Amino acid sequence: MNGLTKIDAAALAQLNRALIGFDRMFDNFELRALNATGYPPHNIVRLDENLYCIEMAVAGFKKSDVQVEVEDNTLTVRGTSEVFESATREYLHRGLSSRDFVRSFPLAEHMIVKDAKIENGVLTINIERIIPDALKARVIDIVEVK
Repeated sequence: MNGLTKIDAAALAQLNRALIGFDRMFDNFELRALNATGYPPHNIVRLDENLYCIEMAVAGFKKSDVQVEVEDNTLTVRGTSEVFESATREYLHRGLSSRDFVRSFPLAEHMIVKDAKIENGVLTINIERIIPDALKARVIDIVEVK
């Protein structure tokens, strides 16, 4: 592990789970959500240098059951499901969870949530890093003084 002790590696892994958009600082370490519940399961995908996507399994939730909000550089996804219990339906196994959830993802500076969509039981949230021109690297002309 590049000379890191188990404690240091565990601390670094915890830090990496809590950050989105800071990955350049950590040389491609895996990023995860801040929450430790694991529900609902999700992926964080780096599509290119400035594009990311969060894929979240929301099977059984309708568009109206899910809310995506950004406030103070934190992306929060909430799901509220009204479970319909039917007297005519007997579940022999109930593997699709329908419990409410809240997942929060800290965002780095200049990370903009572009859009969100639900398709085939997967919520996809697209995020882009947009660096202002004033902060981008620029080449400085060197003037030769004679």
